Amino acid sequence: MKNLYLILAVLTLLSCSSERKAQYHYQKALKHGLKVIQDSDTIRITTLDSFPVIRFDSIVYEKFFTTKDTVVNFRNVYLPKTRFQTRIEYKERVKIEKIKGKTITKNHEVIKYRVNWWLILIAFSLGFLLRFILVNFLFPRIKINS
Repeated sequence: MKNLYLILAVLTLLSCSSERKAQYHYQKALKHGLKVIQDSDTIRITTLDSFPVIRFDSIVYEKFFTTKDTVVNFRNVYLPKTRFQTRIEYKERVKIEKIKGKTITKNHEVIKYRVNWWLILIAFSLGFLLRFILVNFLFPRIKINS
């Protein structure tokens, strides 16, 4: 049993540490296009101070504004998109274009077709006019009894 503990202790000490694994994966991500950019931003902090001053036998508090600039550093990590992510993004973009209106693509350009509403309005009004003429002038004797 002691030998088993000794073997397990040696294997634990000689195994790959989490730092080495993290470094390996980080280097691998850098090879595949990971970009780590360190950005900084300036924040202006304004504080309000007031202190008492005696004027004309009364105590008056005067306000005093102070501003301090603080630089904040942060790291942005930009991961490259995989083929699967770009394919899904393209499909979503096409679905949105189809929802907006009928589209076709020629040479990677989206051509939108617009609906001619004047044509629909004229056809609708001609249908009502034709029905009025048929019912009142051509077939005036036909009546439906209910």
